[in-house]
Amino acid sequence: MNRRYSIFLMRNAGRVIWHLALNERKKSILHLRQAFGKTHSQKEVVALSKAVFDNLSICLADAVRLPNLVREGLDNYVDVKGLHHLTDEVAKGRGVMIQTGHYGNWELLGTWLVQKGIPLRVLAKRTYDPRLDRMIVGYRNSAGYYSTARGNASGAILKGLKKGYVYGMLFDVDTKVKGVFVDFFGKPAHTAVIPAMLAAEYDVPVVPVFIRLNADLTYTITCHKAIKLKKSDDPGSDALANTQSFTLVYEAVIREDPKQWIWMHARWKKQPTGVA
Repeated sequence: MNRRYSIFLMRNAGRVIWHLALNERKKSILHLRQAFGKTHSQKEVVALSKAVFDNLSICLADAVRLPNLVREGLDNYVDVKGLHHLTDEVAKGRGVMIQTGHYGNWELLGTWLVQKGIPLRVLAKRTYDPRLDRMIVGYRNSAGYYSTARGNASGAILKGLKKGYVYGMLFDVDTKVKGVFVDFFGKPAHTAVIPAMLAAEYDVPVVPVFIRLNADLTYTITCHKAIKLKKSDDPGSDALANTQSFTLVYEAVIREDPKQWIWMHARWKKQPTGVA
């Protein structure tokens, strides 16, 4: 099955799912309203929700066919901006953290980076189904990058960083890890704090890298300058400030093209005590 036909099928499936998956549709509209309700009408919010499902369906079609895209040459589909921001840090050999998110086609992003010689590892949450988890991890291994499950992964990450590995981290969602509350679209959002703690304590550069699906069905990868970390005599305060800095980066990226993000995720479900 060629790419165009695969996308055609998945895009139509995504539109059907938007109508049938009532709970996920409601959550996406609710969360988009919470983020953009002051600037977007209800009609515009609903249209954005549909676009989210549409965009995700296209990315899924390409993710399923990634081995085919690799054989055809990923550079036929991917443009990149600011790659030197990442490669310059990798060349120093001290290890790098890539800050990315559930934005665009993050699986294709990992494969493209490996194709360019980036010694990539990913820190990821285990899925609810062990069989699905084995399939995803197996694909990543075959693509040339390896997945470390969240949990007690700090030791493995430190060893990898010392070897000059690059760790891709998607910490734009609320998971069951040690976290702090930072501002995300004007509301407190529980966010993983370990990346900020490791980066500051071990002087690891954090480079934001995001991939966006374009209207012509190509992709654009954008690498940003390493985030300037706050480092003082108060590690706790630094961790909070740096986690907020990370969050502001991916919030700005999401604002540029909201349909690229997974708005069905309950990003604000967990709240600090006393906050409605």
